[in-house]
Amino acid sequence: MTHSVFIDGAAGTTGLEIAERLDGRGEFSLIRLDDAQRKDPGARRDALNAADIAILCLPDKAAREAVELIDTGSGTRVIDASSAHRTAEGWCYGFPELVGRERVADARRVSNPGCYPTGFLALIAPLVRIGLLPADWPYTVNAVSGYSGGGKALIERFEAKGAPAFRAYGYDLAHKHLAEMQAHAGLEHQVIFAPSVVPAYRGMIVEVPLHLGAIDGDPTADRLRDALREFYSGSKTVSVHESGPISELLLEENAAPSDAMELFVFGNDGGWHARLVARLDNLGKGAGGAAVQNLNLMCGLPEAAGLRLPGA
Repeated sequence: MTHSVFIDGAAGTTGLEIAERLDGRGEFSLIRLDDAQRKDPGARRDALNAADIAILCLPDKAAREAVELIDTGSGTRVIDASSAHRTAEGWCYGFPELVGRERVADARRVSNPGCYPTGFLALIAPLVRIGLLPADWPYTVNAVSGYSGGGKALIERFEAKGAPAFRAYGYDLAHKHLAEMQAHAGLEHQVIFAPSVVPAYRGMIVEVPLHLGAIDGDPTADRLRDALREFYSGSKTVSVHESGPISELLLEENAAPSDAMELFVFGNDGGWHARLVARLDNLGKGAGGAAVQNLNLMCGLPEAAGLRLPGA
């Protein structure tokens, strides 16, 4: 069976990443619009309603408008890669490892997770769910990303002469990812989120430092790591590294695309402190790869089909 797919916003970074992963896959037939048609509301409406699945790679406002263009009786299912519907009622949060693969497979409306929240939630949500970490803790997230996640304007800025070596932002403490992190980790408080950007095109490191000695229940680094390893056992996209010394974690300037995510738990000798770290591709598991993973599930196909994974 061939599934028709329309990528609304196919010319953008995420849209191009998704199209590359679908290239040559006979299970899908892409509905394409030329440059003029992409700006024609009528042509977009027709394409959205003709597709078995529409993937929205649009700004938030445009994504909401696209959903409104889909007729009530249409059979079109939606994967939204924007942040417009990540905490919206009636939408499935498209993180199958957390919400369940069956739920994504059966959903009509799926909201792709954000790139930074993917790393944070992968680390924290399972541990809060099983009670190893408290829901009422004041979590802090330190993160660094490649510049491709900032869209066309930031890409041009980092690739221009005299580009910045480092960009820190989010100092208004009101980043759009905050609600998503809190809601899907089941937290009582918003996290403090400290994002930054470096001159690497793709890649991301998300870190949550913890003062384990101040948390009830003796949540040692080993226990946290073992719990994450059990939670993600059998996952084709998420791996948990063994304990042991690591001198550094790197983002490569010209890293190859990847749809995998690596999780690390580092603890000090006294057991009082831990650093929980996720390393992923912001355009892979953080965007396009996650959309294709959800698309596979929604179409009843092998979850990892077409993904760029180690050993694939």
